[in-house]
Amino acid sequence: MAVFPWHSRNRNYKAEFASCRLEAVPLEFGDYHPLKPITVTESKTKKVNRKGSTSSTSSSSSSSVVDPLSSVLDGTDPLSMFAATADPAALAAAMDSSRRKRDRDDNSVVGSDFEPWTNKRGEILARYTTTEKLSINLFMGSEKGKAGTATLAMSEKVRTRLEELDDFEEGSQKELLNLTQQDYVNRIEELNQSLKDAWASDQKVKALKIVIQCSKLLSDTSVIQFYPSKFVLITDILDTFGKLVYERIFSMCVDSRSVLPDHFSPENANDTAKETCLNWFFKIASIRELIPRFYVEASILKCNKFLSKTGISECLPRLTCMIRGIGDPLVSVYARAYLCRVGMEVAPHLKETLNKNFFDFLLTFKQIHGDTVQNQLVVQGVELPSYLPLYPPAMDWIFQCISYHAPEALLTEMMERCKKLGNNALLLNSVMSAFRAEFIATRSMDFIGMIKECDESGFPKHLLFRSLGLNLALADPPESDRLQILNEAWKVITKLKNPQDYINCAEVWVEYTCKHFTKREVNTVLADVIKHMTPDRAFEDSYPQLQLIIKKVIAHFHDFSVLFSVEKFLPFLDMFQKESVRVEVCKCIMDAFINALTLEDEKRMLSYLINGFIKMVSFGRDFEQQLSFYVESRSMFCNLEPVLVQLIHSVNRLAMETRKVMKGNHSRKTAAFVRACVAYCFITIPSLAGIFTRLNLYLHSGQVALANQCLSQADAFFKAAISLVPEVPKMINIDGKMRPSESFLLEFLCNFFSTLLIVPDHPEHGVLFLVRELLNVIQDYTWEDNSDEKIRIYTCVLHLLSAMSQETYLYHIDKVDSNDSLYGGDSKFLAENNKLCETVMAQILEHLKTLAKDEALKRQSSLGLSFFNSILAHGDLRNNKLNQLSVNLWHLAQRHGCADTRTMVKTLEYIKKQSKQPDMTHLTELALRLPLQTRT
Repeated sequence: MAVFPWHSRNRNYKAEFASCRLEAVPLEFGDYHPLKPITVTESKTKKVNRKGSTSSTSSSSSSSVVDPLSSVLDGTDPLSMFAATADPAALAAAMDSSRRKRDRDDNSVVGSDFEPWTNKRGEILARYTTTEKLSINLFMGSEKGKAGTATLAMSEKVRTRLEELDDFEEGSQKELLNLTQQDYVNRIEELNQSLKDAWASDQKVKALKIVIQCSKLLSDTSVIQFYPSKFVLITDILDTFGKLVYERIFSMCVDSRSVLPDHFSPENANDTAKETCLNWFFKIASIRELIPRFYVEASILKCNKFLSKTGISECLPRLTCMIRGIGDPLVSVYARAYLCRVGMEVAPHLKETLNKNFFDFLLTFKQIHGDTVQNQLVVQGVELPSYLPLYPPAMDWIFQCISYHAPEALLTEMMERCKKLGNNALLLNSVMSAFRAEFIATRSMDFIGMIKECDESGFPKHLLFRSLGLNLALADPPESDRLQILNEAWKVITKLKNPQDYINCAEVWVEYTCKHFTKREVNTVLADVIKHMTPDRAFEDSYPQLQLIIKKVIAHFHDFSVLFSVEKFLPFLDMFQKESVRVEVCKCIMDAFINALTLEDEKRMLSYLINGFIKMVSFGRDFEQQLSFYVESRSMFCNLEPVLVQLIHSVNRLAMETRKVMKGNHSRKTAAFVRACVAYCFITIPSLAGIFTRLNLYLHSGQVALANQCLSQADAFFKAAISLVPEVPKMINIDGKMRPSESFLLEFLCNFFSTLLIVPDHPEHGVLFLVRELLNVIQDYTWEDNSDEKIRIYTCVLHLLSAMSQETYLYHIDKVDSNDSLYGGDSKFLAENNKLCETVMAQILEHLKTLAKDEALKRQSSLGLSFFNSILAHGDLRNNKLNQLSVNLWHLAQRHGCADTRTMVKTLEYIKKQSKQPDMTHLTELALRLPLQTRT
């Protein structure tokens, strides 16, 4: 190819920028705005009251609702009368004292060995999530006031209360649709807060409405995967309600003269408390729907203590029987879980009810695999393996409550009953999750036999073996069974094809192996893990489990020499190929055996702490004192490279801050201080080891010097960077791995070119002296074979030179005259610029010639099209020779069928579009000369 002259096209940067702006379109929002809250539509309904008259219900009613629980037979509130006669300070002190005693009593009901519900709550919310849209349907009823209730007769009050209860269930509808999971959670939390606010403002009826309607949501399984989390959220509201009711009734039993004892009896409660308590139970008993009636009554179960010594023991069996009326097995098992939770809180000694819930559940267990559930799953598009895991939170809790301090005979009976049921993998898993580890461990072979007989449909056996392994990590099986247990478990584990299933199970059983066997068995297990996790680099997705295995191994091998004599230990470590993870694992090993950090780790940690301290030190406007501190820090920490890097960045910031604050005041002193900062950086950078660290700091410090009008110092930094380029090695260490350096060098040089655009020429060194020096270095640098990075750099140089030929540059530095101001479009300067362009073009074209080989044709096509685009963007295509060169490059890109057709089509479309611009009409002819090659 012949040498072609270069002609840069004139650029109007302002016009180009304006043409790229998005078109502003005026919008008429009217009443709509995307940030306005969604308005909930309330549908008004008509209902017939007990006298046959009609009344309108509306949630916007402004009249207050009379609380039927706040008045008794004579129409006055005994609590208000009682409070009016009591000393407020003494009353508050008495209630606080009683509450503290009662809390101590409540907390002592079960021991610390019983895992509380609060520990499971967060795990359930995190695990059971959904991306489907959720909805909330609330029928909040009317809040219309009823004047004159204070003078009503008893029969009228009863009738009024019943009508209000009807109003709860037939009131105005509030429906929130298309809620995300987070929106749903936020709305439930708002309802919980609304309950507290209503209670605090003495709106007990409104509070009860909220609880009833929230309880109804537990009958909805339309988004079934979210049900366990919904249960947690709704029962939080029920717990709040139960506590509020109990506290209210309890407060009626406290005055300044007496406090209820820790273990009070119904005889200690006064008539006012008992009457109010009965009112609550009567009101709840009038709720028509089963599920809200059950949940609301269960939430205030503790209040039975005010009425009768046997109240709780009588209510629990009745509530247990009520659950039998719930047809959905998922809804019913969570209702049983809630009843067991409340029962354990108020009467953990009443084991019979807990046991009855368990045995009732066993009787209905077969419903899970029945047609009704299967049809429901088909409608929702949920597979059985996704459905069955919804049960464990409720089942595990029920089993935990029952097994707490239970005798061996009962646990044995429960296990035998589970064994008799078909498809009992789900049951078996809950038994192993909830029963004492010692009970499971002593019967390990029995459980293995049951696991082997389980049907795997819906609940795979490897999950059962994982649960068994978790128990055996806590308790030891009989010594005679230990090897057989390991063999039976590993037969199943090693056959798992899915790497995640395999590692989740294997990780548990590694601890059992290390605990009871020698290094030979441990070596066999590690070899099996390597075999399963190496294909397709599956280990990269399982670093947490692999780290746990390492921790368990080193926890049981206290002899360093024994550990490293395990043949597969080091190959196992080779799977940790991510540098940060590998370092963590190595730290773990060293901590276990020598309890000390490596030297490099220690340096890194010290550097991190020192840098944090350096950032915190400030002398305000005393910039000289600040620089003195940095000088002293450099002498103290000269062996810690991260600290030196931090100091250089801090000094550069100090130089910029000084110039900004002083703004011309004491200009000589300020300039001298800035030069001192620049000198500090220039002296410090060579002491750093990392070559790209030095290059980038030379560039950054040169930019700071240029911004402060220290032109000779800026030139010194840039020359230092240019002289350092030949020292860049072919390979550099990145996160412990050797990587080719050319891509990093290309990135640095592109940033450098962007700065060189605005660097003015030195009057004694000739035109574009820095660009010439850099081009010489690039030319002499030894590039990798089959590398195109050198040509990509030359292309960037061509862009730089084109930008330098413009009358006005794209950007400038304040108070620094760049070459556009110094030369003012001088013809000699432009001629020198064009000569450099032609030299660079010759290098690019020569390289394209060397790619005319079969194995390099694709690279030739790609580079040819890239060079074409550079000429299109920066060259003046009105020049015939340059125009012809662009056509030649277009044909070269397509010559061997290696071109990216889609890119070429878009390029041609762009040319045609640009040709419609007033100063781009010459592109019309060019477009006609650029055919698109069709592949046959």
